[in-house]
Amino acid sequence: MRKITSSSAALCAALLANPVLAETADPEVEKQLQELRSMRQNLEQQSQDFDQRIQQLETELYGQSTPSPQRPADNPGGSLGYRPGKGFNLFNSDLGEVNFSVFSYTRYLNQKDFDRGYTDSFGRSSDIDIRNDIQFQKVNMSFKGWIFDPKLNYLFYTWTSNTSQGDPAQVVVGGNLSYHFNEAFKLYGGVGALPSTRSTNSTFPNWLKNDHRTIADEFFRGSYTMGIWAEGEIAKGLQYRAMLGNNLSQLGVDGVQLDDGLNTVSGALWWMPTTGEYGPGEELGDYAFHEEVATRFGVHFTHSREDRQAQPGTETVENTQIRLSDGTLLFNCYPDGGGVCQGPFGNGTTIEQATYQMAAVNAGVKYRGWFLEAEFYHRWVDNFDATGPLPEDRLDDKGYQIQASMMAIPRVLQPYVGFSEIQGEYGTPHDLSVGFNWYPMKRKELRFNVQGLYLKDSPVGYSSVPFQVGGNGWALTTDVVLAF
Repeated sequence: MRKITSSSAALCAALLANPVLAETADPEVEKQLQELRSMRQNLEQQSQDFDQRIQQLETELYGQSTPSPQRPADNPGGSLGYRPGKGFNLFNSDLGEVNFSVFSYTRYLNQKDFDRGYTDSFGRSSDIDIRNDIQFQKVNMSFKGWIFDPKLNYLFYTWTSNTSQGDPAQVVVGGNLSYHFNEAFKLYGGVGALPSTRSTNSTFPNWLKNDHRTIADEFFRGSYTMGIWAEGEIAKGLQYRAMLGNNLSQLGVDGVQLDDGLNTVSGALWWMPTTGEYGPGEELGDYAFHEEVATRFGVHFTHSREDRQAQPGTETVENTQIRLSDGTLLFNCYPDGGGVCQGPFGNGTTIEQATYQMAAVNAGVKYRGWFLEAEFYHRWVDNFDATGPLPEDRLDDKGYQIQASMMAIPRVLQPYVGFSEIQGEYGTPHDLSVGFNWYPMKRKELRFNVQGLYLKDSPVGYSSVPFQVGGNGWALTTDVVLAF
């Protein structure tokens, strides 16, 4: 094709804008004009081809495709519309972009099969408030994108747990800022999850269960705190995340409650050797229906010096506290009948500080809708700073979980099963879950989840999950989930 000079290009632009001038132009300029029009048509056709290919790939991953977003004349470099994984693109220009997404669900919960009370290892009895209700359970609204430089990213969100109405952290407003230097090094600061287990390593909400974990995962994991962290891909299929945070769980804890140690660290390293990926969001389950065997292996380690004052409330959103395997809170007072504080072990000694360390390893495989994954946990709690003698100088607990699923009908029906057990010094609780996900629109964004959950002496629980501390028996949940 003939090379077009800048002066010719300017003239052609004028001709495009004013057809009258074109009538008096010489044949050479008119030829250049036709070439420009032809180039524009080719570019438009290529753009349509790209959009069609994107829709095909989205259909393979998410189900039915969405209409191609239109590119407005004042925004030639970007697109407005829906993007799976990002939500709706509300604004896009050379100065930045804004994406909006929502996670929410309505839940019916029935715990009427639970025992009405339980007794811990030290003879303390507690009642269980049995629930049988319908809740518009959670609303999580996020705004994310980049500003001024595509490498400078932001995430701002509001996060509510409507079952915790009236509690201090029922509504959380948080987020983080990040700069993506390259694929191997992305630096973040703000609110983030400690990468202590598979479920806290940026996999939410791509789980088989809707918005809750097995009791073993819940018992051992860290939670959300404020800090800085780095992540990236070291080599194809080999990724890492490392975080320095304030404590194990800061939601509902203000700054003056924290000590001056800044000694909570957590890291994860994982490898996907066969395909180099593990599906969108490294999801649990194989909704993506891998045609080749996909494998994933991960290791996690977390260390934190925890302070009694910096413990979150038991109903704080996504809270975590250090517990014995019978549900006893390590830092709790537990007053006797006369109001005298007996501490967790019932000997009159309370614990002010302790060191938590936890390692987790996991491995999983996916193939043509089938999924199997297991995770093993080992937790040590020691170095106690207490008001008196203790019967234990170290807690050493282990546990594991196994989850499996299949796409009985691709993109439509996904039955699953999960089991976990805590092998603790104060009991061996376990849970069994059997359920299915139904995707009525053949898209991941909308699903119905029905699950039966059997608990044996659960050591964990709070209002936004279907299990309770001391729970013993079956719970039924039915959820309608929207996540885009």
